[in-house]
Amino acid sequence: MWAMLNMLTFGEKTSRPPLLIVHGLFGSGRNWSVIARRLADTRQVIAVDMRNHGDSFWSDAHGYPDMADDLAEVIRTLDAPADVIGHSMGGKASMTLALKHPDLLNRLLVADIAPVAYGHDQSQFIAAMRSVDLSGVEKRSDATEQLARTVEDKTLQSFFTQSLDIKERRWKLNLDTLEAEMPKVLGFPEIDARFERPTLFLSGSESDYVLPAHRNRIRTLFPKARFARITGAGHWLHAEKPREFEASARAFLDA
Repeated sequence: MWAMLNMLTFGEKTSRPPLLIVHGLFGSGRNWSVIARRLADTRQVIAVDMRNHGDSFWSDAHGYPDMADDLAEVIRTLDAPADVIGHSMGGKASMTLALKHPDLLNRLLVADIAPVAYGHDQSQFIAAMRSVDLSGVEKRSDATEQLARTVEDKTLQSFFTQSLDIKERRWKLNLDTLEAEMPKVLGFPEIDARFERPTLFLSGSESDYVLPAHRNRIRTLFPKARFARITGAGHWLHAEKPREFEASARAFLDA
């Protein structure tokens, strides 16, 4: 039996393609609810929790082909093809989806990630979350205070604690699998395919995740790729510049 991803649905079905939003590592669909709600004025928007995140199922596997199949399953329950926005890990999962199941996508917006392997390991954040003594945590700020000892960035502290189930005193993240599968998360699978539909690579001007050196690789897989940057934003461009992100997404999806 295939387990379906947990879905948050915004807005009503319209004549326009539904929009699927795919979060990044350590995130959840809830992180996107402000942007999802705003984009739902003209179409139905679905923000999912990826496997091993949020309220979705846990699995020992966390590779991009698996994640792409999870997303394909969701789109098949909607009126396919869908438009898709994916950020970071979710961007890689969305690119894999587009290459494996091109018939399910109409347009693809990839937020601040390229189809390449990266060197920045995220395992230190798993160690930071594990170091929080959850037994005494009564409210989110208690956990933030503990995280601050190992994670300097206040944005990240608050981002991580959004995945904390205060009542149950547990992380809504399968930290063991995410740690074991981190090489796959940082990598990108070899897929002999091309996605021939409109694709926008939207980056933060302060981020180093999408470099000019990546463009040939991107254009090989996504021949219709276009590139844009949000001034003054880093890797978390949708959280840092939500209005600008929304405007860029609308311009691309409505074109």
